[in-house]
This record gives sequence, C-alpha cells and structure tokens, in this order.
Amino acid sequence: MPASFSIQSASGSYDVSVQQGSFVTLLEQVEGATILADEFLRPLLVNAGVPATFVQAIEENKSLEASPLLIQQMRAAGVNRQTRLIAVGGGIVQDISAFIASVYMRGIEWTYVPTTVLSMVDSCIGGKSSINVGPYKNLVGTFHPPVQITIDPALITTLPQADRASGLIEAAKICFCRGEDAFNEYLSFQPSASMPLADLEGVINISLLSKKWFIEIDEFDKKERLLLNFGHTFGHAIEGATHFGIPHGIAVGLGIACALEFGEMAGTEYSATPAVRYLRDHIANLVSSCPDVGERLQAMSLQDVLDRFRSDKKHGKDFYTLILVSEKGAVELRRLPKDNQTIARVQQAFERVIGKF
Repeated sequence: MPASFSIQSASGSYDVSVQQGSFVTLLEQVEGATILADEFLRPLLVNAGVPATFVQAIEENKSLEASPLLIQQMRAAGVNRQTRLIAVGGGIVQDISAFIASVYMRGIEWTYVPTTVLSMVDSCIGGKSSINVGPYKNLVGTFHPPVQITIDPALITTLPQADRASGLIEAAKICFCRGEDAFNEYLSFQPSASMPLADLEGVINISLLSKKWFIEIDEFDKKERLLLNFGHTFGHAIEGATHFGIPHGIAVGLGIACALEFGEMAGTEYSATPAVRYLRDHIANLVSSCPDVGERLQAMSLQDVLDRFRSDKKHGKDFYTLILVSEKGAVELRRLPKDNQTIARVQQAFERVIGKF
C-alpha cells in the first residue's frame, strides 16, 4: 500500500514516500549528490556502481568526537553548499547525517533512506539529530529535517527478527501515545516480528501518520512531543548499562514495562484498561524476540542502571521527569521529587522487569 504525505516544519515542508522498489529508483537519480551509508550496505551499493562514504553504524561513531573525520572526508570529496547529502541506513546513520548536514558549511540539504524498521516507523521524520558526547548519550544535536524521505520496505527483508521487533516496539509506542484509535489500527495489522511485508507497510503508514501529529503540533519538543519519550528514560538506562548489547527499540520496550510497573507501585490501577493490557502483552512478546535479552539484563549492574537513570538529560535540578500512563490509558508527563521514595520505586520497577526476562 504505497503512501505519500508531507510534514510541515519551521524550515518548510518535506515529503515522505513509502513504496517498495523506491530505493532502486532513487539510485538512478544520485548524480551530483554525495552518499553516506551504513557499512553493512557496502555490497549493495558497490554492486550497483554507486560511490559512497561508508560508516560503521555503532554508537561510538554517533558522537561529537567522530564527526570531524566524516566532515573532512566530505570536504576532500568536494562537497559544497549546493551538494545534496543522501543518507542510507538506520537510526545511527540518520543521526550522524542530520547533524553533519546541519553544520556543514552552516547547513546543506539532505535526503534520507531508512533501512531498518525502527527508522522507517519512527526516527525518519521529525528532523532531530541526537549525538553522544563522551559517556553521555544524545547530549547534543540539532533540528534539521531532510528535504525528502524515501522508504522502501523491501530493504528490511534480510533483517533478523530482533531488529524487526525493535522497530515495532517504537511503532506500538507512538500509536499508543496518539490514542485508542491509532493503537487499535496498529493492532489490526497483527504486528509481529515475522509479519508479512504488506502488513508491515500498513504499520509504517499508521505509525508515521501518528507521529506526524506530534511533530507538527510541537516540532521543538516543548509539550505534546515530549510524550513520545514514553519508555525512553528507563530504556536509555538499560541500553547504556548493557553497553548497547540490547538494541534501542528492545530497551524502549523494557522501559515501557518499567514505566507501567512504576505506575502500579504508585497506585495506578490498569485492570479496567484493555489497551494497557494489550500494550504490555504485545511489548513482552516483542522483547522476547531478542534471544539473549534475559542474559544481558542479568549481567548488567543495577547500580549502573540507576546512575544512568539519574543522569538522564530530561530530568530537572529537583525532579525526575517520567512519562507514565493514567488509569484511563493516557500517557502523561509527570515530574517527581528527587527523593529516596521515588528512586526506591524506580529501582523496584527495574528489578521487577528484569525478573520477568
């Protein structure tokens, strides 16, 4: 089910297209552009006779420290203000490309071709880059949307199930945050790590259209868009404490589970809210698609997890910022005091979730 739509942003609108086979068409139109691609895709692009700069998609390369080398390579290749950058890869390549495109010669245009389920259903729209600095995850970044996003679902046919599950967790989160109608439409495609490609296209569409509402009403993360951090404060702590051994989307799923546990410990009753039950069960099934998740959770240091939770950039001086779920199933931003009671509940939420996997 091919789809196309536009996203409105402060810098102008940009177009999104979802269609199988669109990547091949794009490669026929790259003359005059420079390509920055995931190292994993080298055989695909080399076989197609398309020159590119390749970067290994690891957290160490999504950093302020690694950016100068890529910028120098672009300069040596003759990239100027009129050159279009085409980024081909998942979320790490997207973050690197968005950041570099925003600062190279004070900004150049770029096109994005997402190649993972997570980047197709979520990160490809919104225009944010998130760059690590030393031990601090996503500490700096910019808002610099691409001028075009080309999504070819056929690119994910060789991805392992854990990668698909990682992306579906983000899609489930977005649709749940958007509301009951969006979440029910998401569930109607019977999402699973082994779902047919045609149904996955449907998930991509509903997820992006749901996120479109958030980023158009609150492009710069001041109010409504903050709700999409659901699962991320707990999840980033787990992701970092496992030294990124657990993929981002899986960590977010674990973070969602932690947020629900935390809510229940704070007295929120979810038994009369079917959507929360469906979300919890669905997320648990997707997390279980990652074969060694239990082993990695057991191996990580709980103290490290709590330290990373405390240092999350979304917290204030005197409060922790969490996205929690109300009894009616609505996500809401809560600011909780930085005291022993709050951190004890945080620790217990982590312990309960770790114990389930």
